[in-house]
Amino acid sequence: MQLHVGDSTIELVQGDITELATDAIVNAANAQLQLGGGVAGAIRRKGGPAIQAKCNTHGPIRVGEAAITTGGDLKARHVIHAVGPRMGVDTPEDELLAGATRSSLQLADQHGLKSIAFPAISTGIFGYPIERCATVMLATAMDYLTAQTGLERVVFCLYTPADYAVFEAELGNHIPGND
Repeated sequence: MQLHVGDSTIELVQGDITELATDAIVNAANAQLQLGGGVAGAIRRKGGPAIQAKCNTHGPIRVGEAAITTGGDLKARHVIHAVGPRMGVDTPEDELLAGATRSSLQLADQHGLKSIAFPAISTGIFGYPIERCATVMLATAMDYLTAQTGLERVVFCLYTPADYAVFEAELGNHIPGND
């Protein structure tokens, strides 16, 4: 599913974000930028030690912020490490998730990247509800793309069919005539 916003496209895919050949993929990171489990673990395994070595020079960062590193051995040239909120701990959660999303988009623009892929940030061990995540992240991306940007393609890569369906329903709310 796709939505055109200005000169850019928001696209949904279901699968493994580490297999995407976008200019950057986003890691749902912890504040210390230590590549542990989940998306970060897959990035560490497939991307190699160069990514963690670069993370060690950037961390820690605050919730709602992002840092960029090499993509190591991944198809993506860069990894943008975005720290999303932990439910019930980091408040206000929605604003912090929007900040992590916006910071990632800004870093991509600052580095002249044309494409970026996001996972559903904070929905794993951080406990953020997938429905709220879809609403916040898609709204933030749409808002960002209405302004001046060099980004041509923003992908939301959902690992499970269930998560994809949630994002698909939310994105569908923004497509004219898709009632």
